[in-house]
Amino acid sequence: MAEAADELSTPLGQGTGGKTRRFRLPFTAMQALAVLLGLILVTFGGIALFNDNPLGGEPIAHIALRKVETSAPAEKQTPPGHAEPAAKAASKSPATAGDAKTVTIIDGSSGKRQDVVIGAGDAADKSDGDTPAPMMTGVDQRLLEKTRYGMIPVVADGLKPFTVYAAEADRAKAARMPVVAIVVGGLGVGAAKTADAIMKLPSAVTLAFTPYGADPGKLAERARAQRHEILLQIPMEPFDYPDNDPGPQTLLTSLSGEQNLDRFYWHLSRLQGYAGIANFMGARFVATDPVMQPIVREAAKRGLGFFDDGSTPRSVASSLAAGQAMPFAKADFTIDAVPTSAEIDRTLVKLETLAKERGTAVGVASALPVSIERLSAWIKTLDSHGIMLVPLTTAMLKSKSG
Repeated sequence: MAEAADELSTPLGQGTGGKTRRFRLPFTAMQALAVLLGLILVTFGGIALFNDNPLGGEPIAHIALRKVETSAPAEKQTPPGHAEPAAKAASKSPATAGDAKTVTIIDGSSGKRQDVVIGAGDAADKSDGDTPAPMMTGVDQRLLEKTRYGMIPVVADGLKPFTVYAAEADRAKAARMPVVAIVVGGLGVGAAKTADAIMKLPSAVTLAFTPYGADPGKLAERARAQRHEILLQIPMEPFDYPDNDPGPQTLLTSLSGEQNLDRFYWHLSRLQGYAGIANFMGARFVATDPVMQPIVREAAKRGLGFFDDGSTPRSVASSLAAGQAMPFAKADFTIDAVPTSAEIDRTLVKLETLAKERGTAVGVASALPVSIERLSAWIKTLDSHGIMLVPLTTAMLKSKSG
């Protein structure tokens, strides 16, 4: 009994005889706790091992790349004696819109999408006509009118672009002897061939520029610096359009007069300093009186001459120009219609013969290497043949006075 009483009076955790007693959980309870902790550790370990998301649940931005589908203009077959169509020249640009990619950015938290175009190149045809052509040096600012496309020719202070930009020539001498004028066209598209025409042909040769190419104004400015007079070629509808397409903003018989005039202004703004305009292709257009009338009338009002490249015998340009008292000339021969040395030489002989018979003859050629080479050699013989090489404007004035 005394021992029982001692145990009851002893403080908790102390026993008799100096022995300490410990509280222990049953074995089965400890075993269950260990199993539970083990399962928790295994679960977290599995998540860390098999989950490959290093951001641990942070919001994510997903980027999807989609190739922009574009269609390149089809290449057209070019008839002999003409420059290559602008659509074909543009397709040779080293950078195209097809290099662009659209990046879709998706906000990981809100899901908002945003498309951004990256990697777009600057194609040659990137300009849609809203970017004005740069101003050229040596151009009379009084003879320019501002439009939404840029500066275009205008008559001012009694001066006309035809007279101001005509190349110098001995017109008194030209009036007394047979003369030949040569127009080399299709320039501005292809810097190398344009440079060859500018530098290898004498200044009395007239150079005609298309409104296309990377920078036709710069090349035209270089031509004028070498004392060539220049023309602007206006793309017009051929009979086989659109299989044969002169290029963007072509004047078409299916358009209204207002629409064609708007396109005409676009072409006029591509460069400055030209004495007149010429058709670029356009066999159907120049033979259609209702659509030609507004163009010839507008060109005459702006003090320009008109050169018909002779692509169709049904052209109405001559009669329309006469009705406007407009300086005019038509090509008698396409010098390199068959682009071989022998055929070019034969055509040049015909040109000489016509000049001696009629007093004036006009030939047109493209800037093919063989054409430039044969023209250069032939021009050196003209003095000995009693024929004078003159700029086109001189031939126009002589024909008008005769």
